[in-house]
Amino acid sequence: METTATSIHGQPPGVTLKALLEAGVHFGHQAKRWNPKMKPYIFAERNGIHIIDLQQTVPLLAAAHDFVVDATSRGGKILFVGTKKQAQDVVEREAKRSGQYYVNRRWLGGTLTNFVTIRNRLRYMKQLQAELARGAFDQLPKQEAAGKMAELERLERTLGGMRDMTQLPAGIFIIDPKREQLAVHEARRLSIPVIAVTDTNCDPDDADFLIPANDDAIRAVRLLTAGIADAAIEGQTRYEIAQVDREIPAESRRSDFADLFAGEDDGADLVTADVGAGADGEAQDQL
Repeated sequence: METTATSIHGQPPGVTLKALLEAGVHFGHQAKRWNPKMKPYIFAERNGIHIIDLQQTVPLLAAAHDFVVDATSRGGKILFVGTKKQAQDVVEREAKRSGQYYVNRRWLGGTLTNFVTIRNRLRYMKQLQAELARGAFDQLPKQEAAGKMAELERLERTLGGMRDMTQLPAGIFIIDPKREQLAVHEARRLSIPVIAVTDTNCDPDDADFLIPANDDAIRAVRLLTAGIADAAIEGQTRYEIAQVDREIPAESRRSDFADLFAGEDDGADLVTADVGAGADGEAQDQL
């Protein structure tokens, strides 16, 4: 199952469509709970359940992947957000795998719009982690040490996924924008692009890069999140290669390449000289 989940990015539309079907991405919410704005993305209604039109999901998903690749290839980071139970573990695992940031417990108000304060809390969390690592808590009175440990656990639970985030993300990937309205609102205020897995009960206007899909089934969430993570990995790889190319001057690369063959040229000259000497010797013997 994990192999399928991590191979959707970059696959042909036919393969992607089959993977989406197998993961149940096409199952929407009950028809009575729908948002009418999602009507263009609904294929039909079956037994009171809306069926999402995956023929539209596939190209929209590809567009989201392209954006993530482009953003991360420029050195940007994507913030994964999924606080519903079905998404928590998947969001954490895929964000860590791709080297991105994540929020999977509770969205703190001001996470983006008041990032200066959040950054100070992140520094404090790192300070407590450093104190714990060097055994400083053991030197404190029992009650004070317990208080600091409880504070550290709370910070790690709410901010641990953003530990190394020093600037605003280049994009935010959200599972269920209806549930994460505060995150959507903050991203909108700061003009941060929103990529959202949007079920039939959500407002598609909340997303810059809409992914019409089931946001409740664990298999569907895993598949879609892994695809975004794969796109981030591709972009980050491109960024790292570009960084190396910038650090090594073009002239230096050419000279290093030429040096690889310098020894071969010398050897070829020696062989030529030996052959020439042998020919001269044979000529002298004949004389």
